[in-house]
Amino acid sequence: MPEATNELAFMVTGMYGKPVPKQDGAPLRLVTPWKYGFKSAKGIVKISFTDQQPMNFWQALQSNEYGFWANVNPDVAHPRWSQAQERVLNGGVVPTQIFNGYGAFVADLYTGMKDLGDALYR
Repeated sequence: MPEATNELAFMVTGMYGKPVPKQDGAPLRLVTPWKYGFKSAKGIVKISFTDQQPMNFWQALQSNEYGFWANVNPDVAHPRWSQAQERVLNGGVVPTQIFNGYGAFVADLYTGMKDLGDALYR
């Protein structure tokens, strides 16, 4: 809920003047810009509140590679590749910014989470 209610998060119901297609998250999609959509909720058809973290698709598929907090800290490598750099549209490579550059707005959401490691607070 803290991610979904962050001031930068938003719900998508359509794109380009039409309802959002299934492949892009229909009927409803949560967009969290600091995660580049990597871990945002897609295809929302029901919302349930629980006191336990639910299993998501990527955790079920490959839990050792895609933790719930994945893709927010470039200092925490994916088991098969580094997340320390990223390619940009012009073909260059740049250092990946913590929380994809939105750290000032979202870092407090992840305080104390084990997967982020000490690098978050350097």
